[in-house]
Amino acid sequence: MPHTYVKTRPDAPAGFFAAEAAGLRWLSVPDGVPVAGVHAVTRTSLTIDRVPTGSPTLAAAEEFGRRLAATHDAGAAFFGVGPDDGPGVGWIGDAPLPLRTVAPASWGAWYAEDRLLFHARRAGIADPALDRVLERLAFGYFDDDAPPARIHGDLWSGNVLWSPDGVVLIDPAAHGGHRLTDLAMLALFGTPHLARIHAAYAEASDQLPDGWDELIGLHQLHPLLVHAELFGGGYRAQAVDAARRYS
Repeated sequence: MPHTYVKTRPDAPAGFFAAEAAGLRWLSVPDGVPVAGVHAVTRTSLTIDRVPTGSPTLAAAEEFGRRLAATHDAGAAFFGVGPDDGPGVGWIGDAPLPLRTVAPASWGAWYAEDRLLFHARRAGIADPALDRVLERLAFGYFDDDAPPARIHGDLWSGNVLWSPDGVVLIDPAAHGGHRLTDLAMLALFGTPHLARIHAAYAEASDQLPDGWDELIGLHQLHPLLVHAELFGGGYRAQAVDAARRYS
């Protein structure tokens, strides 16, 4: 299969590649962002489309923003739910990602418990600023009326491939979440033409909360805690700094 790419990992945890494959299939929706097609999956490997390399043009960035809104609008049953045919376990990089089988009380309560607190404990981070953010989330201070979105979940620039036909996504940590999570991840480590992507998304979506750009850092807190868990170092301080902004 000359136009495929095989990822292998002999020590892959149970469900690791099955979760990725299910996420790619779940994110493949009409008018959404194209994703790499799945050809085969085993316990230790995943075979997907090989994506040819293209340039990150403004036109492709604008289309990406519009299509990402469509992907999100495909929706999810509730916050924290995994892909329909997934193995019931999730991963973000090499870190486990909790998935739910029942709906949480609210987005804020779920984000506080299953995302921030879960990874903060695994990273060994305890800080008063983080405690205050968790309390504010649990009380619904940051909740809005948008329904659960079908999100990629790990949408940093390395998982955004610019092909001759536009953006193609790989390596999801797909689940039902808040649409700002993907927009925030794009901003965390930098993405070509980010301002155009965000603007096109905002033009295409009526589900963004007022002042959404001021909430980007709140949604970056989760991936910062994941990086603190996996890599330590300066990510710990970055996570605490982000928490202080919303405490």
